[in-house]
Amino acid sequence: MTSSAPRPPVRRRAVTAVLAAAALLAGGAPAASAATTPEPRRSASMLTMNLCLSGVAGCFGRTQYPAVVAEAVARVEEHAPDAVTLTEACSGDAEDVAAATGYDLAFSVVVYGGAPLPCRSPEGRGVFGLAVLTREAQVRVEEAPYAAQSGAEERRWACATTVDDLTACVTHLSTAGTPAARAANEAQCGELADVVAAQGTRRAVLVAGDVNRLAPCTPPGTWARTDAAAAQAPGIQHVYGTRAALAAGPAVVLPMTYTDHDGLLVGARRRG
Repeated sequence: MTSSAPRPPVRRRAVTAVLAAAALLAGGAPAASAATTPEPRRSASMLTMNLCLSGVAGCFGRTQYPAVVAEAVARVEEHAPDAVTLTEACSGDAEDVAAATGYDLAFSVVVYGGAPLPCRSPEGRGVFGLAVLTREAQVRVEEAPYAAQSGAEERRWACATTVDDLTACVTHLSTAGTPAARAANEAQCGELADVVAAQGTRRAVLVAGDVNRLAPCTPPGTWARTDAAAAQAPGIQHVYGTRAALAAGPAVVLPMTYTDHDGLLVGARRRG
């Protein structure tokens, strides 16, 4: 089920407008720099955001592009999490977030209707998918689609492991709107639990994303935090962590103006 894949290169794009808008949203805070290697971290915080960037989904009309990308950059800069996951992202926009913040990026392409989906309105933003960004350099990426699927949009997961052995994973499960979609969501939830278990419950593993359900998909030995306090679409974005390796902090909902989900930030610290 698991396949290894090299990290995609960051495609250099014009990010001036995004950087300028992000600076305003963040109160003029400078972007993080990747020029120096920080001391080993005991933290393992995770921020997850659903950005609705495809240009196809109904929620895109309220995103005020590129303000939604600038807002994502501002949230990363304000809170400096160890890992960030983006669902309903576009490869070019995810690259802009990585370039603006100095984070390392892995992008997983989501097939739509049998082929990669070019993002629209505007075009030229790459293809639709999921992203994992990390403060530390990524040394291994694994990704795969779920066996259970429903509808035109492929559902999948991706995990990136960093030089300091933190594994950060992203996923987006089926929307449970029909009986077939609910069955797919339930099966995907079970598969996701298997993915977490396969990573090893004694390792530092964080999983985050939009799971489109209230009940967590956690195997034994893991904890869960959700965005149940969110003003937008509460309860369906989750963060899971391995209990033996990570002590979980509180879940903090970060209001988002330009997308239909609020952000979810979960603090965690490595044990030992």
